[in-house]
Amino acid sequence: MASQDQVRNFLAHWFQLGKPVVLAEGRGESLPDPIFQNGHYSQAFEDCWHRVMVTSGQDCYLKGTSQSIAAMLSPAWDVAPCARCEMPIVIPTAGTMTELCPCNDLATWPNTEVPMPRTAVDNQHHLTALRQRLNTAPGKPAANR
Repeated sequence: MASQDQVRNFLAHWFQLGKPVVLAEGRGESLPDPIFQNGHYSQAFEDCWHRVMVTSGQDCYLKGTSQSIAAMLSPAWDVAPCARCEMPIVIPTAGTMTELCPCNDLATWPNTEVPMPRTAVDNQHHLTALRQRLNTAPGKPAANR
């Protein structure tokens, strides 16, 4: 069973390639921009997720797929990397995969010449960890006093 975090990560990856989520009850499509802000999901992403969860994900799906967000959150489905493009896809927990990867209708994907979609990066945390590693590096010259 895919967790809410896995489904949110799934959507965030596909949003980066321009794939919107189709909302239930004819409410149109949603493609948040920006997706991340300050190392977390942006308010636009959170608003999109709220619009999906108004119907508990029923009849909401990533464009180009047929599994609803509600189905993805059920025990019948899991999220795993695509064998072709390494993007997250939904796969049945039992049985065989009959759906194509959502990248199937993207003429320019997979494209190894551009960066892969990714999760949010907390720059402050990353820079702090880098600074700590540099400060504790062996052979580091003593600071001038």
